[in-house]
Amino acid sequence: MSNSLATPGVYIEEKSSFGSSVVPIQTALPAFVGYTKKASRGSKSLINKPTKISSFGQFVELFGNGPDIKFSIEANETSAQGFQLSFVNASRYMLYNSIRLFYANGGADCYIVSVGVYGDEINADQLTGSKTGGGIASLEKYLEPTLLVIPDSVLLSKDDCYSTQAAMLSHCGYKMKNRFAILDVYNGDQERTFDENDVVNNFREGVGSNHLMWGAAYYPYIQSNIVKSSDLDFTSIENKEVLIEILNSEVDANLAAEIITEARAEGIKAEIAKINDATDADAIKSLQSTLKVVSPKINGILEDMQDMINLMPPSAAMAGAYTMCDNAESVAKSPANISLGAVVSPSVDINNDNQEELNLPLNGKAVNAIRSFAGKGVLVWGARTLDGNSQDFRYISVRRTMTFLEQSIKFAAEAFVFAPNNSTTWSTLRATVSNFLNNQWQSGLLAGNSPEDAYQIQIGLGSTMTSNDILDGVLKMTVKVAITRPAEFIVITFEQLQQKS
Repeated sequence: MSNSLATPGVYIEEKSSFGSSVVPIQTALPAFVGYTKKASRGSKSLINKPTKISSFGQFVELFGNGPDIKFSIEANETSAQGFQLSFVNASRYMLYNSIRLFYANGGADCYIVSVGVYGDEINADQLTGSKTGGGIASLEKYLEPTLLVIPDSVLLSKDDCYSTQAAMLSHCGYKMKNRFAILDVYNGDQERTFDENDVVNNFREGVGSNHLMWGAAYYPYIQSNIVKSSDLDFTSIENKEVLIEILNSEVDANLAAEIITEARAEGIKAEIAKINDATDADAIKSLQSTLKVVSPKINGILEDMQDMINLMPPSAAMAGAYTMCDNAESVAKSPANISLGAVVSPSVDINNDNQEELNLPLNGKAVNAIRSFAGKGVLVWGARTLDGNSQDFRYISVRRTMTFLEQSIKFAAEAFVFAPNNSTTWSTLRATVSNFLNNQWQSGLLAGNSPEDAYQIQIGLGSTMTSNDILDGVLKMTVKVAITRPAEFIVITFEQLQQKS
């Protein structure tokens, strides 16, 4: 101002009364990677372009509806139902129903990375972007996502699934250090065998030993009710000639048992014969309604199809649960002891004895259990990262809270790049960070009876910096925080008092 005082007059100079502040980053913003029906906004392709959405309707608008999942049916006299269904793998994709499950569990904003469209073979290189630069690799330019989920990974071969999950951990813990991976156990719908084929032990071996604190895994799969029976019809059966034979066999058995008359049997078979010719949507709907009345077996087939599609890996539901916990309370709240929405049951029943090895394995690679409790429903009953032997980052809430604090302070500190490396800048930066941490302590994010117990900030010459650091243009600040930890084990001791009166 003094250099501009050349002309007599009145000059006004405004000075800032308040320092800059730290803006808290968003803690639960998942990025989903997978295959979609389409990927376009108008004429612009969205393939391998991370796209932020805020609702399921917006997902459908940009990425289309779900896949037309096909089934193969075979007669099986050894089963109680007399048939066996299996997926036509080339028609199966997980992302669409996973997004539905995400929003059913409290999901909000998220990023979608479509690496291909239905009809493409699910490929590990496309999901990771190791060769194309798409998939996970395309997220390296985006700082917002804080969670990473790839439901389609469980449809890969076992080795490709594990390599993709290892790439997820590397992306979160090595390249970005600002996000957390939610992993599914390959073949997590199967019971544990505790031998060389055990699904959990195979997962632990396959996922590797690097960057384990940056991810958590959940077991088993969950039986959801996302897909309704009204969403399915007999056209999902690829080999319709076998379906017709099975239904006709049912009619013949009922006729032989004199449950129906011969005229009734002929009428039912005439309806069954229309299966091959029904192509119009109205004709299919009308025929299906008729078949569901006259053939109990078609109802069993549709129910099995529904159950098979609704058996899903839990990562997307957990991403919604993380979001719900963060928005309702804070990132310090463990995403555990909460019920899952749109979930009927876990695919495998786990009791206390079964969970002991999941939670406390010798190698430390904890896998969080999803369990069913009488009167409570399906609950998430674990809150550990894969680095279960670490005293620092054993718990999901601790790892994610530290990431939240680190990234929030990092972005605030960028305002001081190229500022004079002197006591004025140090005191301003200390006050900025101190105000932020004090607010976090008051909200319950940090432990301690006083701010001094909750956090410490060190900055300055002789404290965190040497004269050479200042000459090199290096400003060093040390922040120590006491993060709240979950009460995972609650021990209540009972003693008897001697009678006194």
